[in-house]
Amino acid sequence: MTKTINCNFTGTDCNWSEESTRNDDEELLSRIKEHILAEHKEFELNSENIENIKSLIKVTKRFWWWG
Repeated sequence: MTKTINCNFTGTDCNWSEESTRNDDEELLSRIKEHILAEHKEFELNSENIENIKSLIKVTKRFWWWG
């Protein structure tokens, strides 16, 4: 399973993206928070905004076929 988020999912003009193949939401959220604090200082990191960000994380299941 891969989890991805792109900053432009929020409607911003930012090409930053992050991907995690680990099932660790806290690690991915930590990287997202680092990006927001470094690049989007106008954005407030309150509990409501963090929940909105979590809803933007896309989950993709990858299947591997061995021939």
